[in-house]
Amino acid sequence: MALLLFAAVCCAAPVGNAISAYVALKSAAQDNGGIAEGGSAADIPPRMLTAYKKAVQQVGKHVPKCRGMRWPILAGIAKVESNHAMGWSITDSGDIRPKIYGVLLNGSGQGGNTTVFPDTDNGRWDGTASAERAVGPFQFLPSTWEGVGKDAGGDRTADPHNADDAALGAAVYLCGNGRDLTQRAQLEAAVFQYNRSQEYVANVLGWIDQYTAAAQGPDLTNVSGKVRTVIEAALSQRGVPYSWGGGNAGGKSTGICCSPSGKSGVGIKGFDCSGLTQYAYAKVGISLPRVAAHQAGVGRRIPVSLGTSALKAGDLVFYATAPGRDSTIYHVGIYVGEGQMVNAPRPGTVVRLDSVNAMSGFAGGARLL
Repeated sequence: MALLLFAAVCCAAPVGNAISAYVALKSAAQDNGGIAEGGSAADIPPRMLTAYKKAVQQVGKHVPKCRGMRWPILAGIAKVESNHAMGWSITDSGDIRPKIYGVLLNGSGQGGNTTVFPDTDNGRWDGTASAERAVGPFQFLPSTWEGVGKDAGGDRTADPHNADDAALGAAVYLCGNGRDLTQRAQLEAAVFQYNRSQEYVANVLGWIDQYTAAAQGPDLTNVSGKVRTVIEAALSQRGVPYSWGGGNAGGKSTGICCSPSGKSGVGIKGFDCSGLTQYAYAKVGISLPRVAAHQAGVGRRIPVSLGTSALKAGDLVFYATAPGRDSTIYHVGIYVGEGQMVNAPRPGTVVRLDSVNAMSGFAGGARLL
């Protein structure tokens, strides 16, 4: 699992007793992603996002007492379970090909598999009668799917390999007998039921928070003047690739080699975090130093002790490996209000709208306007 750390840290979580065998066994192979990377709807294949939104509309038919189901919740689960079926083919009707299969849970030890899950579907969904394996973009065990699987497309078949059916099944499962998912404790309980691992819960909730921030978007109604100019300039670059060393006052540019994790910006035209802030503030005639730690010395410093509630729209927001020591600042974003910032998170991502909690080590801010 990728935890909330500057460098991605992965660890295998115990297999949940309901669904999430695949992610528990396979997530250690991923060295990217996790809470600190952030997320937006731009990361999700459009057909998968359609499936999540469709499930939200339909779940009330099956669990009338459920409250608060929304697409970022389903996106958080699917991000961790299958990375939104990224790289698979998804038909207009929602069928995913090739089918997504998890590790065969036969106790062989492969991929960390030490527990036997006896076959329950004679291979109907998981393609084998020798044992169980999790299936589809939401990684259901066949035995769980038999209880929650729903037909979302009207073809009279509830198929976990179909994006619409799988998303609806996940919504039904998370809703339980009628949870109120607007309550954080009940949302946490729903995710824990999906995979009984606190590391898993933290990972999924982090993604839910990121997608929620992206879905809401910034409210700039009461933002005007130079502050609005800065924010709109930064927002206009959403979707531009992250490039280590890329970007400056003139706009996006090709980066350099290499980030602390060894990722090169060579050949990638885009922004890193401080390149983005340079560009946005240049629009109002403010010249910023190139690196985030030096940008903390510009304007009126907002100490970390005041917390994120002290931030105002247009402020720079900083993150450090040792908050309180500005020399350890490694990241900067532009605060837009309501707990959100415009962010160029890390290699492999794009400029996006994130929660201010998307990065670890909040280190205060700086007010330039």
